Amino acid sequence: MSDDSKSGERIAKALARAGVCSRRDAEKLIAAGRVSVNGQTLASPARNVTAKDVIAVDGRRIRAAAPTRLWRYHKPPGLVTTHRDPQGRRTVFETLPAALPRVISVGRLDLNSEGLLLLTNDGALARRLELPSSGLVRRYRARAFGAVTQAELDALAHGVEIAGVRYGAIAAELERKQGGNCWISVSLSEGKNREVRRVLEALGLKVNRLIRTAYGPFVLGTLKPGAVEEAPKKLLERALKPPEKPGAT
Repeated sequence: MSDDSKSGERIAKALARAGVCSRRDAEKLIAAGRVSVNGQTLASPARNVTAKDVIAVDGRRIRAAAPTRLWRYHKPPGLVTTHRDPQGRRTVFETLPAALPRVISVGRLDLNSEGLLLLTNDGALARRLELPSSGLVRRYRARAFGAVTQAELDALAHGVEIAGVRYGAIAAELERKQGGNCWISVSLSEGKNREVRRVLEALGLKVNRLIRTAYGPFVLGTLKPGAVEEAPKKLLERALKPPEKPGAT
């Protein structure tokens, strides 16, 4: 192995930084024999590459990593957060402006959820912002059918276990009641799959609308449904600072 291949960065990270996919998905591409370096198909992700190496996926050379960028997107309900859907449903990425480069999402919002979804051209950044260790607080407003007390919501601050899954501290506040529904603001930093819905369902509520209003320092604000806006670099720098605490302002 050359000195160059001992330095540089891992191939999966290089693919992620180039916006091809996340590191995890890059490792899957390598395992499937779809990635080559300097014409040699890789059998393992245990390979470092530098700017001198020619990297290809499915025989097509990838471009050098572009500067890292991040966008805020207001996801409407009815779209799935995936590049391809086996069921043929419309995806978030089919609705994005054509001028946008290839991007991946930071986490997901399920089919019926709406609100703030972050998009980036850097897979490594997406992974970093998704990890619970980032400490980034996700904030939501949930409309749910049923009744709940503030005392029951306060108990979520100690975490809760549902069907064998442990959920960490959640800050929840009962905003108001509206007929048979109530509006609840929720803040959490783990972001497990369908976490808000499952935790509120465990309290006897049925969530019928879920809006993500913030992800760390990035806020939905007045961004209209379907609109995309690039985030200032200073906000990205703020997001990469030491973790904040759930419920912090």
